[in-house]
Amino acid sequence: MAAEIPIIGDWYQKTDGALFEVVAIDDSENTVEIQYFDGTIAELEMDAWLMSGFQAAEPPEDFTGSMDMEAEDSGLETEVAGHQEWSDPLDFLDRTE
Repeated sequence: MAAEIPIIGDWYQKTDGALFEVVAIDDSENTVEIQYFDGTIAELEMDAWLMSGFQAAEPPEDFTGSMDMEAEDSGLETEVAGHQEWSDPLDFLDRTE
């Protein structure tokens, strides 16, 4: 099964399950440059790409795979605030009683 034409920025999956993103296409050299989730860069001949059978894939939810970063260093909150920390959205409305 032939793979689709690669699109820069799109994610694909190899037959072994490895995820990667297309980061460059060199038309003059007829190559596709890819970056695996772990940050490894590889270059493929366009002919090899077209015969590969790579499937389009969703980007991974954990974007830190290629970065040397701990989850707590990402600046993203990983825990949902508890109910007691929620504010009532109606508290901000002017109330006439």
